[in-house]
Amino acid sequence: MLLWNFKSGEGAMYYTRKGAMRKLQLNIKDFRQLCILKGIYPREPKNRARAQHGSREMKILYHKKDITFLLHEPIVWTLRDRKIFNRRIKHAAAKQNMSLRDIRLHNYPQLKLDHIVKERYPTFIDAIKELDDCMTLLFMFSTFPATKVITRDLTRMARRLTVEFMHYVIAAQALRKVFISIKGYYFQAEIKGETVTWIVPHYFPYAPHRGEMIDLSIMKSFGDFFTVMAGFINYRLYHSINLVYPPQFAHTLESDDTLSSEQKFVSERIAALNVDLLRSDGGNGEAEEPELLEWVGNEEDLPQVNQIRQEAQSVNKLKTLFKGLKFYLNREVPREPLVFIIRCFGGKVSWDKTMFVGATFDESDETITHQIVDRPSMDKQYISRDYIQPQWVFDSVNQRRLLPTNKYFIGAVLPPHLSPFTSATARYVPPEELALRKAEQGEEEEDKFEPAEVNDEQEEHISDDDEELDPEEEQQKQEFELLKAFNEEQTDALNSGKDETTAEATENGKEEANGTAAAVAMAGKQERKKKQSDAPKGMAVKRGSVYKGSAGEEKKVSKEEEALRARMVKSKHRKLYSKLMERQKQSDKEARILEKKRTRIEKQKKAEQMEKQKKQRKQILA
Repeated sequence: MLLWNFKSGEGAMYYTRKGAMRKLQLNIKDFRQLCILKGIYPREPKNRARAQHGSREMKILYHKKDITFLLHEPIVWTLRDRKIFNRRIKHAAAKQNMSLRDIRLHNYPQLKLDHIVKERYPTFIDAIKELDDCMTLLFMFSTFPATKVITRDLTRMARRLTVEFMHYVIAAQALRKVFISIKGYYFQAEIKGETVTWIVPHYFPYAPHRGEMIDLSIMKSFGDFFTVMAGFINYRLYHSINLVYPPQFAHTLESDDTLSSEQKFVSERIAALNVDLLRSDGGNGEAEEPELLEWVGNEEDLPQVNQIRQEAQSVNKLKTLFKGLKFYLNREVPREPLVFIIRCFGGKVSWDKTMFVGATFDESDETITHQIVDRPSMDKQYISRDYIQPQWVFDSVNQRRLLPTNKYFIGAVLPPHLSPFTSATARYVPPEELALRKAEQGEEEEDKFEPAEVNDEQEEHISDDDEELDPEEEQQKQEFELLKAFNEEQTDALNSGKDETTAEATENGKEEANGTAAAVAMAGKQERKKKQSDAPKGMAVKRGSVYKGSAGEEKKVSKEEEALRARMVKSKHRKLYSKLMERQKQSDKEARILEKKRTRIEKQKKAEQMEKQKKQRKQILA
């Protein structure tokens, strides 16, 4: 029996969570907070029995290097001091010495996370790559009221940082894709060459939740780190486009009215988005279009040049998609996402100034081009503008062109809102998106295709060549050609001969020509009869049919091919290959589930339409 001493190898490389807490002298709450701030997560060992010193239980394991890395962190001492201060504050409160308690609360040690941000993200691009989760969490905290765990300072800072970030996206014209879902509004921007995607939740009244659903203390640890991180990123981003930081908004976000009323906070937040910020270079905020440099080398050296150039041109057009357009929003429309999107692409927007602050022009302005409405009808309408539903803005941005407004009129049944985040290699593609792709491909092919001009003589020649002849017709054609050639030779000989000038000579020549022609015809008939006699009986050409294999055979062949491919994979790559195959099977399963769901929904729609038709018929008959 093999005995392990666990003093080397995996037995000495891992700590359990209890052992790590004992090593750091921290409780479970402080240990979790420290791991979140430093980016330390549990590890999965290769041999769990050795790593757990022979134990068969499933334990949370941390690498030894990670725990020793945490030992040198200055925050550990701050967390230990906090534990001492908590005990002293409780002691002062128990003695009802409120002055001493207030003094100790004022001297309560605060965490400084600046060095951790610089440590985790050595370069600015590294921080931008991790901006997705940061902005998603801050946008969610900006909608929270003050609670016992999520404090007022945290929600106030999250609100300010999110508005600052949206102002940068507007000024830099960095927005690329938008989408409406059940979770909220998806936005995707291109910042410093990196793609950043975040979610803005829908605004609903806050409802307290049960404690077992989510642990807000863990989320607060992430929020404390992300507020510091977002502050550094906003500072660098503002200075990169010559904006003054910290920005001075036209409407304050920290007044007592906004903190007490959620509706007032949202209205002032949107009003702050509708005004340009102060620039350090004295510009007006309009970004100049960069000039596209022409490629000097050969296209063979870099075949992707045309594709890169077309993408750059489409992005430049997208930045000014709504330039010169003025939008008016009705009060029932979700204003914040629409204001953000319209301003990102160069448009101007306003709303009813009697309901919300920050309006720039009235509804009676005749220069308004579009009015966004989300109701079945309107009493008063202007001829000089288009009345559309909010989805038109989102679909126009995703397709990078101004769509026709006739499908988005008031009360019209809207087309499906397709997600712009689906990849071209996705297993399941909705039929509406497939139709859209085919239409785009058809337009491109029509532009590229130029039919060749064909003359009537060429068409006759092509049609004659395409016709297939029977064996007898081919034989008659050969005999005709032989006769024609022989007659030409005889006429040439008659014209060139000087002594044969009499009529008798000509008659003799004609008789000889006729005789030779008859001889040639007899010889051709004999050859044809000989071929027919030599041909085997019962032979004939039959029409072929396409072989259609069964689904079971195809599945069997595919399984055999997969087994052969798996055998050819090296032993060190088999685990990776198995993971790839499992991922492919999972994606196929998800695609099948979505297809079944789509068919079920279509059946329900058809059944509902049939019921409506039956009811209408009954009403007509009655």
